[in-house]
Order: sequence, then C-alpha cells, then structure tokens
Amino acid sequence: MQLFTQAVLPALVAFALQMVLMPLLIPALKRLKFGQYIREEGPKEHLKKAGTPTMGGIAILISFLVATLVCLKNYSEFWIVPAMTIAFGIIGFLDDYLKIALKHNEGLKAWQKFGLQIVVAVLFAVYLARTGYGTEITLYITGKTVDLGWFFHVLVVLEVVAVVNGTNFNDGLDGLSSSVASAICMFLMIASYALGRSEVSVASALFGALLGFLMFNWYPAKVFMGDTGSLALGGFVSAMAFVLRMPLLLLIFGFVYVAEVVSVMLQVAYFKATHGKRLFRMAPIHHHFELGGWHETKVVAVFTVVTILLSMVSLCLRLG
Repeated sequence: MQLFTQAVLPALVAFALQMVLMPLLIPALKRLKFGQYIREEGPKEHLKKAGTPTMGGIAILISFLVATLVCLKNYSEFWIVPAMTIAFGIIGFLDDYLKIALKHNEGLKAWQKFGLQIVVAVLFAVYLARTGYGTEITLYITGKTVDLGWFFHVLVVLEVVAVVNGTNFNDGLDGLSSSVASAICMFLMIASYALGRSEVSVASALFGALLGFLMFNWYPAKVFMGDTGSLALGGFVSAMAFVLRMPLLLLIFGFVYVAEVVSVMLQVAYFKATHGKRLFRMAPIHHHFELGGWHETKVVAVFTVVTILLSMVSLCLRLG
C-alpha cells in the first residue's frame, strides 16, 4: 500500500488532472491568441505549426503541484524540488508572457533570463550548504569521493543553469521534451524508491503530468509547453540530481540535454570563428537530424530511447 501511495497515486492524480485541464486550457489559449511563433530560418516544415497554442506548461505545473501536495503532508522534506520546479516555471512564464501575450518578440532579454536563473541556482546552492548536504561528489566508476570544497557551490550553479537551458533547447519538436523528460522522471522514480527517498512521490507527480500532456503534445501537437514548461523541467531535473546525490550522473542520464546545449555553443563559436560557416545544419542538434532527413517523430523516438538506455546505465552506477 505504501508503494501505491508514494509511487503510483501522485502519477494517477496528475494524469487525471491533465485530462481535465488540457481540453479546457487549449481552447482558452486559442481565444487569447497565445500561439507559437515559428522562426523563418528554421525547418520549413515547422511553419505550419505557427499559431499552435503554447504555454501548456501551465497545466503541467498545476497538475504537478496538486499531485505533489497530496503527498507533501506526509513527506514535507522534499519541498525543495517542487520549489525549484515552480521557480523556474515562473521565469519561463514571464518569458512566454512577454513574447506571446505582450508581443515582445524576444521575451525576457538574455541578461534578464540568465540573471534570474542564476539567482535561483545560487539560492539552491545556499540551501544545500545550510542543510548539511556537503561538498563531496562520488566518482561512480572508481567508487571514490572527492571533496570539491567551495567549488562545489559553483558546480551547483553551473549545472543547474546548464540543465535548465538544455531542457529549454530540447523543446523544439512535437513530443520531444515531454518524451525525454518522462523517461528521466521514470528513472528518478526508480532511483528514489530504491534509495528509500520520499522524492519518489514528486518524481511520480511530474511523470503523470508529462504523460497527460503528451496525449496532446504528440505529433501533430495540439499544444506546446512553452518556456513555462521547459524551464520548469530543468529546475526539476537539476534539483533531483543533487538531492539524490548524483550530479555527475546527470551528464549521463541527461546526455540529450548536454548535447543540445553543447551543439548550440559549438555552432555559435564555429560561426563566429569562420565568419559565417556552420558546424551543424542547424542547432540545437535535434534540428540537425531533422534537416538531414529524419522525420521529427524519428528524432523523438531516438532521443527518448537513448535517454532510457543511459538512464539504465545511470541506475546501475548509482545503485551498484
């Protein structure tokens, strides 16, 4: 019964809420004309998606939060993960609102967006320091631990900001972000339960919310999550990685996010160094494969399968 309450009930509650909220939210977003803006320099196939309702991440956050609160009264110690998720979701909402509702094409300026992300990441680092988390990391292949001292807090900020932007870049194809994140949530559920951590409930809640959202986000998508959802996912994944003491494993099970960020960085650096040449057909890297002839459903399937396999590797390393 405890397994059902911890690992199954939150997912069922979140999924059921999504089934109720999404049919209400999508028409509302259409009436408000909160449609997705499609870049003209992107894949031409995406131009037909212009106007598809976005900011569906609002429903993800509501479902996730309600399902989490169902269990929070019994497991109040995991509040930091929902807090990180909501905090980054709010940043994403501000960006979406400026871009879509107020018609500011760029949304938050780059320095505003990164500045807010850094502030939340620093507060998270302070929280870890004050709760006695420690400054050691485990090198799982060797089994050794290394004390990073003050640099550990720098690592927290860098990794949180990198993951949040990775999840943001990953949200570019129908069903891609929700599928990859669902696989990671399943891994985090299993890891939490195996480690005897109550965070299994919060992972279950987001898993159910994502599965419900995927019902409307799969190709051809009826709604997109927007930055409201994608930044919230980054906050969740990065917080869980540190709370479960596996920040280095995030490089493995979150490989897709790493690849998205690195591809953008390399593309920009190469473009500037060569005065206009491109290393990839387009970045983030999922567009590179799409422009190479892969249908977007194939990209989603491959990226999700890779995430599942690497999550299995991470599970073995963490529990082995």
